[in-house]
Amino acid sequence: MRRLSIVAAVAASTLLAAPVALPVALTAPAAAATGPITLDGTLPDGAKYRLEVPANWNGTLLLWSHGYRFGSSNPAETSPSPAMGAALLGQGYALAGSGYASTGWALDSAVPDQLATVQQFVTQVGQPRRSIAWGASLGGLVTGSLLDAAPRQFDGAVPLCGVLDPIGSWNQGLDAMFVVKTLLAPGADLPIVRITNPLAGLVTGYQVLDAAQATAAGRARIAFAAAVGAVPTWVDPAVPEPAPLDFDAQERTQYTAFRSSTLPFAFLGRAELEARAGGVYSWNTGVDYTRQLLRSPNLPQVAALYQQAGLSLPDDLAALGRAPRIAADVAAVDYLARNHEPTGQLSVPVLAVHTTGDPLVVPSQERAYATFVHRAGDTGLLRQVFTHRAGHCNFTGGELVAALHAMESRLDAGHWGDLTSPEVLNAVAAAAVPGPVAPAYLDYQPALPARLGCVPADQRYRPAC
Repeated sequence: MRRLSIVAAVAASTLLAAPVALPVALTAPAAAATGPITLDGTLPDGAKYRLEVPANWNGTLLLWSHGYRFGSSNPAETSPSPAMGAALLGQGYALAGSGYASTGWALDSAVPDQLATVQQFVTQVGQPRRSIAWGASLGGLVTGSLLDAAPRQFDGAVPLCGVLDPIGSWNQGLDAMFVVKTLLAPGADLPIVRITNPLAGLVTGYQVLDAAQATAAGRARIAFAAAVGAVPTWVDPAVPEPAPLDFDAQERTQYTAFRSSTLPFAFLGRAELEARAGGVYSWNTGVDYTRQLLRSPNLPQVAALYQQAGLSLPDDLAALGRAPRIAADVAAVDYLARNHEPTGQLSVPVLAVHTTGDPLVVPSQERAYATFVHRAGDTGLLRQVFTHRAGHCNFTGGELVAALHAMESRLDAGHWGDLTSPEVLNAVAAAAVPGPVAPAYLDYQPALPARLGCVPADQRYRPAC
């Protein structure tokens, strides 16, 4: 099985999916009666879009929102992979998606571009009977943002491994790098905000991390950085899950995750978003790292590795307490809040899917989103499910099919029932895409987020929130 990769500059891979068995409900509209069609075009802001309609269109439109892209390549995408797209078209689904007007943190253009793509579909093909928004990683956030921007446009949404609390996510990433800089590289030229040379920062970050990994003290401090960044203890899909007390093996997977995910986004991703936002959009003013560590499920790992290395954890916590804090720029936080911190106000069913071992968009993002939905007044429309697997957006084709099937069934029935139970999801996934990798949905409750995104109603930044 190849894996769904969102960070193309870090891990280039593709999800393979066998043909799937999904419901076919309606006959095709006249626009698609003669066979499958592909309609490509360009939106006024330069974003490419693609519409794909099978001859046996079942009346459902799936709007796919792709994830974060580094570099300049920016094609339109309509599904997680060509194989998955072909399978969905074969079962009667119409597909649509755009490339957004730019790469990077393109929320300011992604949301209007995706809505414009839906309008192109309505104009050129016809009005869908049902529209479902789905997307992965940053595309999971785009999916959630579409519900805020146009709550009546969609009948349901399936965000996959979504950055559903971007302010909290970027703050947790800053926490991890603050520990790295303070404890592993206090004298190094390693700017973790206001990054003017991201490639140089990335190279220095790799050097610091690799040197630390060579010593017991360095490995303990990497585990500490992972703990405050809410990084799980199994995040490398290339290795088996470490035993609960195999703290050394857990740290090795976290080190791999820092190299492949944390550091590239800490420098390349942060620099790109700082340029968009016009300044520093993360902060750690008022943050108590002792409290952060005590709340982390990784605390036993960190304590054991510190003891093994002969390090004083209280001394390192004191060093973090003395280190100068980083304040954010009001306008930059406002920009990130607008582009886009979800409100949690739902008017249609949402099924969020996440792996338990995601090193980049950590599972606690789902707890944050559930908190937003609860604060908005109703969690009945939201279901969150997890697969027991390491890696970012590392789902099998069967697991994705099962999630879509659950959403379709929820829309048909008008209630969730047991549609999202692990037993039902795994049975649907195994039947849809048989293969050597078994579906891995399970009952799971992620850890509380270390840094819940907090933007007051007036969208103004307050350091202690």
